[in-house]
Amino acid sequence: GAEGSTLMSYFSKNQIQALKPKITFSTLRDLQCPVLQSNDLQGKPEESCSTEELFEWLGAVLNQVSLDNKSSSFLSTYCCPEPSTVVEKAFLCTITGFIIPEKIIQLLEQLCCYFSEPKLAYWLTLTVHGFADSPVSWRESEHGFHKGGENLYNFVIFRNLDYWLHMAVGAHDDCPP
Repeated sequence: GAEGSTLMSYFSKNQIQALKPKITFSTLRDLQCPVLQSNDLQGKPEESCSTEELFEWLGAVLNQVSLDNKSSSFLSTYCCPEPSTVVEKAFLCTITGFIIPEKIIQLLEQLCCYFSEPKLAYWLTLTVHGFADSPVSWRESEHGFHKGGENLYNFVIFRNLDYWLHMAVGAHDDCPP
């Protein structure tokens, strides 16, 4: 009603506009991926990788770090943790923008539905990364973005619908409940 038209008038008068999230798709070819076992968080030598190894590897993949361990720049080298396997095609979808929690839950549910039909993938992942200066915080504490800014969580969903949840918060933030 009247409140809605007043709000719309404010936005248009101040040249404020709604922006849709930006969605990009890419295909990663011949990607070296860690071998994971849903029931083994610590990993086992020559059998599976740990949650920490996966989390570090995901960061490298999402930031397009070369995984070939060549020291051409001498700044840093990185390779996929062992054991690993080569995946012919991996799909990466990035959504950039302000996304409300309900939409994230909807994405997570859709990803779980991916395994309702037989698939070749053993696992998939959803990473939600907040802005460094996000006003959102856990519990009663102010987000410590002036001192760090870590603000992300990651679901790894397995074919049997078991999942791992990684959470990263800054040293000056409270841990989530």
